[in-house]
Amino acid sequence: MSDEKNYNVLTTESGVPIKAWTKGVQLEDQARKQLLNVAQLPFIFKWVAAMPDVHWGIGATVGSVIPTKGAIIPAAVGVDIGCGMMAVETDLNARDLPDNLKGMRSAIEKAVPHGRTNHGGRGDAGAWREIPARNNEVWQRLKPRYDAILEKHPKLDRGNHSNHLGTLGTGNHFIEVCLDEAENVWFMLHSGSRGVGNRMGSYFIDVARKDMQKFFINLPDKDLAYLSEGTEHFDDYVEAVEWAQDFARCNRQLMMEQIVGAVRDSSEVPPFAAELKAINCHHNYVARERHYGQNILVTRKGAVRAREGDMGIIPGSMGARSYIVRGKGSLESFTSCSHGAGRAMSRTEAKRRFSVEDHKRMTAGVECRKDAEVIDETPAAYKPIEAVMAAQSDLVEIVHTLRQVVCVKG
Repeated sequence: MSDEKNYNVLTTESGVPIKAWTKGVQLEDQARKQLLNVAQLPFIFKWVAAMPDVHWGIGATVGSVIPTKGAIIPAAVGVDIGCGMMAVETDLNARDLPDNLKGMRSAIEKAVPHGRTNHGGRGDAGAWREIPARNNEVWQRLKPRYDAILEKHPKLDRGNHSNHLGTLGTGNHFIEVCLDEAENVWFMLHSGSRGVGNRMGSYFIDVARKDMQKFFINLPDKDLAYLSEGTEHFDDYVEAVEWAQDFARCNRQLMMEQIVGAVRDSSEVPPFAAELKAINCHHNYVARERHYGQNILVTRKGAVRAREGDMGIIPGSMGARSYIVRGKGSLESFTSCSHGAGRAMSRTEAKRRFSVEDHKRMTAGVECRKDAEVIDETPAAYKPIEAVMAAQSDLVEIVHTLRQVVCVKG
């Protein structure tokens, strides 16, 4: 058996090492610099783990696992708190699907508000105008904790909250109908805590920055401002993050119910069951965990927990493969894996480089939007998912390989 490690080690003169699962995958200079910045912080535990989809983000890279003792970096958790994936296997097979999938896509688009209009204000197409009874019932369970957070931080009380529960959003959020290697049909989606989580994330990033100024703490990057354990701001942030993570999980669950119901009622497919397997996992979050005999905080920014036996979802881009995986429990990665393919370029660069014709070619065979507004999400804007999976073969095993046939984008 080879002693060769599956990761590269980056070191700094001052700071912990970085273990980067980036063999065979591009690691941009900007992302490398960010990883080295994080490694210099005094409260990092052992080392930083970089996943193969690692790329530049605000403060910390997307695709990093940051273990800390006694502090949290709000910008490392990010503003889409609790963003993650959900997938459900059905007992439908490819032969049950209609030849033209446009009707199925339309049914899903009608059932789940998506996108953003009017700057998210009145009449926004991405929010509910009338909240369905089921969604309101879930909101009533979330509301008492939300109200308690607002009592301490009234500035958070603006914009959407309950009318975003069970909605998709924009950017890289999506809903897909996929086929696995046995041609079985899966529904899959990617979304988070929507406007309310974004407000909480942005607010506490600002609180942390002000704390740094107040205590004259110099950082390699102002976006690495942190909150120290034992302070009121730390406790308030943990409360807000845990609430936003619960909101995100409920958001995905409700959307999945809406999708299943819409497809059932569409007359496009025969009756089906959709409870064979369901996976619902975060990939932007912080959690208290035990590693190497110590209780620590683990921030996964664009990374999925992959303890031994944990089921996870690693999506490719529009038109690429996605994977249902099982964790191998790698201790050195703090039991983590990548959350997707990872961007290979910025959204602006993708729009500059690719045309609508390129996008149509790359998404051939997928019922999805083929217009200029989604070029920043085109497959070539992302790293090749096959290379990303090869680089983390010691972190997860592939259980199912999915290819999408319908993709709904916000």
